[in-house]
Amino acid sequence: MKHEVDTERARAALRESEAHAASLFEQTAVGIAETDMEGKLLRANDRYCEILGRTRADLLGRDVGTLIHPDDLERDQAMLAGLRETGQSFDLENRYCRPDSSACWVHKTVSPVQLGGDASAQHILAVVVDIENRKKAEEEVREGSRRKDEFLAMLAHELRNPLAPISAAAELMSLVPLDAARLKQTSQVISRQVRHMTGLVDDLLDVSRVTRGLVDVQRTTQDMQVVAANAIKQVLPLIEGRGHRLVLDLSMTPALVLGDQKRLVQILSNLLNNAAKYTPNGGILTLRTEVDASTVTLRVQDNGIGIKPDVAQRVFDLFAQAERTPDRTEGGLGIGLALVKSLVELHGGTVDCHSDGPGKGSCFTVTLPRLQVVPVPPEPDAAAPRIAAPAPGALQVLVVDDNVDAAHMLRLLLEANGYVVRVEHHPCSAFEQALRQPPDVAILDIGLPDIDGNELARMLRARSETQDCMLVAVTGYSQEHDRKAILEAGFDHHMAMPANGERLLGLLKQVAQAKR
Repeated sequence: MKHEVDTERARAALRESEAHAASLFEQTAVGIAETDMEGKLLRANDRYCEILGRTRADLLGRDVGTLIHPDDLERDQAMLAGLRETGQSFDLENRYCRPDSSACWVHKTVSPVQLGGDASAQHILAVVVDIENRKKAEEEVREGSRRKDEFLAMLAHELRNPLAPISAAAELMSLVPLDAARLKQTSQVISRQVRHMTGLVDDLLDVSRVTRGLVDVQRTTQDMQVVAANAIKQVLPLIEGRGHRLVLDLSMTPALVLGDQKRLVQILSNLLNNAAKYTPNGGILTLRTEVDASTVTLRVQDNGIGIKPDVAQRVFDLFAQAERTPDRTEGGLGIGLALVKSLVELHGGTVDCHSDGPGKGSCFTVTLPRLQVVPVPPEPDAAAPRIAAPAPGALQVLVVDDNVDAAHMLRLLLEANGYVVRVEHHPCSAFEQALRQPPDVAILDIGLPDIDGNELARMLRARSETQDCMLVAVTGYSQEHDRKAILEAGFDHHMAMPANGERLLGLLKQVAQAKR
């Protein structure tokens, strides 16, 4: 009798232990799965099913290898093979494939399971922790770091660009006395490039102040039709310079808002500037205003290069850039649109972007709360300045740069030293010019439209007329990989902007002496 009681107690204890183990298996916060030694799933708890987005019926009996992401499968299978051979547990991170084609990152600990008194492993147990959020955070950190590095590289390039003509102007003024006309041209170039640099620095300071909440917005009644006129006045030189047609479709209804006139002009001029820069010459830009009972809407549309869908999603993020190309027709500092978004939100409005894809243009829409009051007359903006021209010299030099000021100042500097200089701003016309009149030296910018300087160098090296001319790269791209690509393209020399005038003139002197 006592024996039967003891047996029943043992069975009860065993049932309680099994129930406790089953409860732990099901209720734990991590995923747990058990397979046979071949990898066929025998058991899985609710959390494991939840992580994989699958039902238990879908999982049981299935080869666990069919659930692993193809890129991670080889490593996973190698680790499992090692476990079967040595009985050694392992940890690794990999991805599971879900039925909706998404992938989920997990950290799993995989261990052999001995059943009964048998020392050899008969099952395999995997304890799985979802680390998707951690992986996303790591990716965001990596992406932020990559965008910061791209931004710094582009900032260095954009600051070097105006430094080149300023440096050349300073050297020219120290070399020869300039007549009144040339002195005026030179001072205009310096002033224009200083304004460009000041604009860059102002944007950087603005975005820093806005993101830290330090911008003081002076709200007064503003008529957005007048704001639009002032913004157009600021951007018109760029629009005209690129041969664009600006179409205005302005509502006749008063478009009044409560805001800071300077900042509202900044919002619209940034969008117009963006449209003009990223639309090929001769494009069409449209500025449209729409007014309803509660909102004023402004749309800036272009038929330019368009935006890829993945870029359109983050185009207003700080330092966001499209894929960077040497001619900078895509990319930029990545602060202009972030500044637009911040300033629009400071005015209680919204801004969004739409593009049907690369080559299909884009449309930026700003919506602001409408104010129902009489407008306060705004102060008129100052008009923008205009541009200048060049003059000749004996060694034949071809300068190719789409920065008109930089090319002009370099031309003046070289002509002052007795060289015959031809200037081209587009690589195709430069190539044709070089074949018609082969130069002794070609000084090429790398960031050129349509064909970059490296490709133009390869084209010149491939033709018998120009294969022996000295090729000098003068560019803002000065990192090691840039230098390597430049030399591989066939250049003889690489010079970072602003070019060292003494070194450049020394190179030309060597060529001139070799020709004698």
